Amino acid sequence: MAQILIRNLDDRLKARLQRRARRNGRSMEAEAREILRDALRVKQTPEVGFGTASVALFSGRGVYLDEPIQEIRGMRMEIPDFEP
Repeated sequence: MAQILIRNLDDRLKARLQRRARRNGRSMEAEAREILRDALRVKQTPEVGFGTASVALFSGRGVYLDEPIQEIRGMRMEIPDFEP
């Protein structure tokens, strides 16, 4: 088995790890392994914008586009004034 050494660990972080390990009935080392295992088990899904997600949702259901919908990022949206 491989080993890892973590230097310069904040004292408060170490104390929180100790409390968590105690709560879960594990050693600090076993708790750190479990935290790493859980963190790396999470499947990373790429973020997609609203336009891309909308097209993917309705693809194959009669909605077809000649060009992909461009994502709107950083654009300031304003409410239109419909009164004359």
